[in-house]
Amino acid sequence: MTETSAADREIERLMALHPKGYDLSLDRVTRLLDRLGNPQDRLPPVIHVAGTNGKGSAAAFSRALLEAAGFSVHVHTSPHLVRWHERYRLGAAGGGRLVEDGVLADAVVRVAAANGGQAITVFEILTAVGFLLFAEHPADAVVLEVGLGGRFDATNVVRHPAASLIMPVSMDHEAYLGDRVELIAAEKAGIIKRGSPVVIGAQETDAARQVLVETAERLGSPATIYGQDFFAFEENGRMIYQDEEGLLDLTPPRLPGRHQFANAAAAIAAVKAAGFAISHGAADRAMANVDWPGRMQRLVQGKLAALAPDGAEIWLDGGHNPGAGLVVAEAITEQEERIPRPLFLIAGMISTKDQTGFFRAFHGMARHVYTVPVGKSEAGVPPSELAARAAEAGLSAEPVASVANALMLLRDTWHPAEPPPRILICGSLYLAGAVLEENGTPPV
Repeated sequence: MTETSAADREIERLMALHPKGYDLSLDRVTRLLDRLGNPQDRLPPVIHVAGTNGKGSAAAFSRALLEAAGFSVHVHTSPHLVRWHERYRLGAAGGGRLVEDGVLADAVVRVAAANGGQAITVFEILTAVGFLLFAEHPADAVVLEVGLGGRFDATNVVRHPAASLIMPVSMDHEAYLGDRVELIAAEKAGIIKRGSPVVIGAQETDAARQVLVETAERLGSPATIYGQDFFAFEENGRMIYQDEEGLLDLTPPRLPGRHQFANAAAAIAAVKAAGFAISHGAADRAMANVDWPGRMQRLVQGKLAALAPDGAEIWLDGGHNPGAGLVVAEAITEQEERIPRPLFLIAGMISTKDQTGFFRAFHGMARHVYTVPVGKSEAGVPPSELAARAAEAGLSAEPVASVANALMLLRDTWHPAEPPPRILICGSLYLAGAVLEENGTPPV
């Protein structure tokens, strides 16, 4: 287990005092930020990122692009995988770093004191912590990822972002955002600010795209739209990015999957819309060096990886809705086209997600699914129930006690005459975090 740090202890105190989950509103966080002197108004240029899928990857690409061009970048992402500190990367010359424990603990204490025990959610406090940290440490830019939705998300207090970026919108968090993709897109569009540029990434539906474009038009926000103003495609093993300024012939993104071409392109467009000059060389270095733990991450060593059959290929991805299932399945298909291997899933999910919809993406691909508990969430679906959801999607499935148990079952039953298996551990960011922690390979 990860040793409890000073920041962990302060955040645990907050979690004991305040309700868990989300309560979408800007009133509480606005009141708190005002007591802190409105640090959100003292930030470097902000790239604000929303979307159902791909926003974390877009944030990672944006950071990589800016750092490759020599800029220092603060980055706010959520949720974390193993440690709270992952939510705050402080910009520095030569590359950013996760916030130091003492610095984070001090900021949490100060923000909690400013709140004075009033009703608030922990996410709102932690968002205010990010604004305080980013205002107090110099940098050239901030990449700010939305937590949930957009319009009433606690991050949506930045009045004049350098650019807003909205990634693919699809069904997720319906209880909070609505049961139609148009309603969800309207919530995401809430980060578009009057007169500030917005980049609209590749959308899965015309309905979502239309809502985003119409909102930008109504607010007089210059819109740069994927498929209209910029594109990305693969050619001769390279990534080609094209916009009105010309072409960039780039190294393919280090993050696996063809969907990452569109994610990378959206980040390039957003960084440019925010006013940062990115040379061809910087863009190429960014594609080669980008890193985003827990999203199609290859596990090549570690305590859990050692339990798998010899030669097994292990991938970890925290995607947890049907849209994410489709892009992960496509990424796995690309691996299969290069080197065919039998595919096995080790899956854990929480009750608020469309489990059967997620599994449908792997119909006809996966030989078998092992379903496991999600220990880091009270909403984890029992493995027996999750196996039934996988069966509804047409997959062979069985519940097991843990990821380690699934890996050992595979190892003990694997026939040496077969190619080593390809194993995808998937279904939840909570599960991804637990796997990285148990494996001894947490994000850094």
